[in-house]
Amino acid sequence: MYLKKLKIGNVELENNIILAPMAGVTDLPFRLITKKYGNPGLVCNEMVSSKAICYKDEKTLKMLESKNEHPISMQIFGSEVESMGIAAEFVSKITDILDVNMGCPAPKVVKNGDGSKLLLNLELAKKILEEVVKKSTKPVTLKIRKGWDNEHIVSKEIAKIAEEAGISAIVVHGRTRNEFYTGKSDISAVREVKESVNIPVIGNGDILCEEDAKKMFDETGCDGIMIGRASLRKSMDI
Repeated sequence: MYLKKLKIGNVELENNIILAPMAGVTDLPFRLITKKYGNPGLVCNEMVSSKAICYKDEKTLKMLESKNEHPISMQIFGSEVESMGIAAEFVSKITDILDVNMGCPAPKVVKNGDGSKLLLNLELAKKILEEVVKKSTKPVTLKIRKGWDNEHIVSKEIAKIAEEAGISAIVVHGRTRNEFYTGKSDISAVREVKESVNIPVIGNGDILCEEDAKKMFDETGCDGIMIGRASLRKSMDI
């Protein structure tokens, strides 16, 4: 009932279960194992720095290597319009889908204005998304949190900006940046975004079992789900 094909731009996924991009986790070996035994419709690599791509950093370029895992999404992060555009042009040549990270809560990321810090600067976020879409030859998706903190809940607003910029799908994690991974993910944030845009919306956050997945689909109407930390602990049979 819930497992179905999902189209993102011109890329059709065999199912709507997606492996989340996780720093230090979703490297090539992990993705290959997940693809073989979990069979997600889409796998995502670890996020990579747009600046590092511009500098042709050897370690970063190695993180972009893939093998027999199509379709694959590669995620970039950064807060400089020009470098994000350059990175998008480069990465779109080797991936099926290009993802923009505006949700990472890590201090070393947000201190540079990257990741979820962009949720506090929607004007800059808009410019970045427009540039990435312009420079990419592949469909572009966006991953966000519902906001920076409880005083800055912007998921609906940035989702509309993303749609207008030409983003093909959006992933919503129902926590603020300040919550990191504490407490309970707010499923209503996913529903509100789904009701606000016409592009596919992927629900993310606290999907640990089949019952959690069913609840996400039932209560949000989302088009697909993204599995993160739970993929390290158990397999799912939806």
